Amino acid sequence: MSKVRGTINAGNITDKEFFYGHKACAGCGGSIVVRLVLKVLGERTFTVIPAGCMSAVGFVYPQLCFANNAIISTFAGTASMLSGIAAGAKALGLKDYHVVGIAGDGGTADIGIQALSGAIDRGDKIIYICYDNEAYMNTGIQKSGLTPYGAKTTTTPAGDNIPGTLTQKKNMFEIVAAHGIDYAATASIGYIQDFINKIQKASQVDGTSYIHVFAPCPTGWGAPLDSAIDIAKEVVDCGLWYLAEYENNEYTLNKNPKKFTSVEEYLKKQSRFKHLTKEDIDRIIISRDKKWNLIRSKWSC
Repeated sequence: MSKVRGTINAGNITDKEFFYGHKACAGCGGSIVVRLVLKVLGERTFTVIPAGCMSAVGFVYPQLCFANNAIISTFAGTASMLSGIAAGAKALGLKDYHVVGIAGDGGTADIGIQALSGAIDRGDKIIYICYDNEAYMNTGIQKSGLTPYGAKTTTTPAGDNIPGTLTQKKNMFEIVAAHGIDYAATASIGYIQDFINKIQKASQVDGTSYIHVFAPCPTGWGAPLDSAIDIAKEVVDCGLWYLAEYENNEYTLNKNPKKFTSVEEYLKKQSRFKHLTKEDIDRIIISRDKKWNLIRSKWSC
């Protein structure tokens, strides 16, 4: 990762809180994402949250859980609302501010992908954060375009003949990069300093930035409430997620494990995967190895 100016870390990050008093489930990975993003970007940040978990738990009448300027957008309209706010702020001659959208996986990879594509195409000066908990959690744990193979959801139940979800996660990071975006990155709340660095770097980009951050949902995944950070670290260590950046038309891998930890141990800690057979897990490992062979052959490591 190229250096950012005045790197923020655990020792010097602000004590101010900009997202608090919310009603998120205990251990919620998405709320950790929102908290960190706003602590890095600061008070002069216009925040757009679409219909979803974070709007449901953060805008509770008559209490607003944001200390900065925040608004709910339509489910599909996160990026288009960001574009409008950025245009308005520019027209007003505002200085020293950020425009950030924080949307879930369904609101990004499925219903919101058209607006996101348009914003990238225009090169709008916005930051788009996708917190990926791998399903539509707010509405009852339905499959999204980012639900991984084998996961049990309410719309992809596991049975004798079908191992839950049959499709693979969309490659949203690479879909976004294919637009020629100014800056894109993947992250995980299991590697918080890496995530903070990427938020800060995105804030310094004169154009469109996108960060795709892995954010477990213990409630929807059937995992202990205090496990989100550990699971988010383990998914990187076992190779089912990766930390990378895209800028100047080049991909860079930020972490290249010499040896992967156990995929089976990662999966079996979550009840959404407990039905998987050895054959199912072997298929997941084969898919992982294929992806990593491509990454290591094409990207800077």
